[in-house]
Amino acid sequence: MKNNLRTTGFFAVAFMLSLTAVSAQDAKGCKDHPMFSRMPGFQIDRCDTKDFDKYEFKVAEDDWYKWIEVEGSYAHFTYTRKEDTRAVSGLQIVRNFSAAMKKIGGKTEYQTESEVNLSHKKDGNEVWVRVETWNDGDGYDLHIIEKKAMTQEVAANEMLEALNTQGFVALYINFDINKATIKPESQAIVDQIAVMLKESPGLRVSIEGHTDNTGTPAGNKTLSKQRADAVVAALVAQGIAAGRLSAVGWGQDHPVADNRTEEGKAKNRRVEIVKK
Repeated sequence: MKNNLRTTGFFAVAFMLSLTAVSAQDAKGCKDHPMFSRMPGFQIDRCDTKDFDKYEFKVAEDDWYKWIEVEGSYAHFTYTRKEDTRAVSGLQIVRNFSAAMKKIGGKTEYQTESEVNLSHKKDGNEVWVRVETWNDGDGYDLHIIEKKAMTQEVAANEMLEALNTQGFVALYINFDINKATIKPESQAIVDQIAVMLKESPGLRVSIEGHTDNTGTPAGNKTLSKQRADAVVAALVAQGIAAGRLSAVGWGQDHPVADNRTEEGKAKNRRVEIVKK
């Protein structure tokens, strides 16, 4: 199996399973995922992509496995072997994917003769892959999740309504891991906070940072305050008077969900805008 590198939405990583050209027999509108070309002699029967979804992967644990749920951009492909082409076994397909992942520094999380679960983690970015074969190599399903947080879409008028009715609004502003740098995909949320404040010149708010329970309580309190300060600084840069804003870091002290699950931790990592 030959490796190659291409740029994906997350990071440069690709697997070249073959140099087989895309078949005219592929299902309408389907083409190989940018990360993978197909096994020789196979065609795409169906495909599905979603900007944000979740999927479960198997991870080895003791002598068995556990399921973990991963969220992000999702792609699913079903490949079947064409008639009159050389047969391959399910194990051959599984081993090809496993070997390719290993060559680029990835990991096989769980494997049998008919399926393999893989991951690649680098610089805080993750790609998860599950390959399930059937009829001993007559076909396989390929599931890919490029892990990411859901991009929150909220308008200024919706924020103001929440502040007037509830006194606060919880926002999921994404930051670099263990840093207070606002990620580009969350700039739109900051922009809408600024719009709301400009349209309501008498409004004063507290920007309050919250974390999950990963790390130490003291470290989380410091990080959450730094992130609240970063949001304040971004708003001031857009012309909002600093005197209308204050920043608080609560760390892990006020969870709104169960920190024992990844989903719960994601909900706890938030910034709240509180009306003063």
